[in-house]
Amino acid sequence: MGLAGHRHALVALAVISFAESSVFPIPPDILLIPMILAARERAWVIASVCTLASLAGGAAGYAIGALLFDTVGQPIVEFYGYLDRYQDFQRRYEEWGAWIVAGAGFTPFPYKVITITSGVMNLDFGVFMIASLLSRGARFFLLAALLWKFGPPIRGFIERYLPQLALLFFVLLFGGFLVLRYLL
Repeated sequence: MGLAGHRHALVALAVISFAESSVFPIPPDILLIPMILAARERAWVIASVCTLASLAGGAAGYAIGALLFDTVGQPIVEFYGYLDRYQDFQRRYEEWGAWIVAGAGFTPFPYKVITITSGVMNLDFGVFMIASLLSRGARFFLLAALLWKFGPPIRGFIERYLPQLALLFFVLLFGGFLVLRYLL
């Protein structure tokens, strides 16, 4: 919570949100949540920065897919264990691309896989950006609204159980990657 109130926290959030949409595995929520809890009156500014940086990172991921898939994009897709199913995914993407972007942008699914795939598939960039704006904005602004409304009790809970919550978060994060890689 102290770090979330730091004067450079908004810049750090923007960097994390940008990177998460193109290459970084950790979602910006881990900084977004404590930042809003530390300064509820700035919830909408924080959600806006997170959304805009995520869109910029999404555009970078799209560029990786469109311009650098063989050298940069494919190793990222391999890292997340999706290369085997990638061709099947490409066929489905031709039909459902905009809906896939919108759905993945709102969920914990690794968004960088979607941004890179959108570039590889040459999904219309305007459609990609609109779907990203709607889904990422909805995700971050919904979280901001909930934290703005119910913040004080949540803050007390997080401050009391932060070490356990952090451990649980990382166990779930890496467990999710393992499930995605080996079971799906």
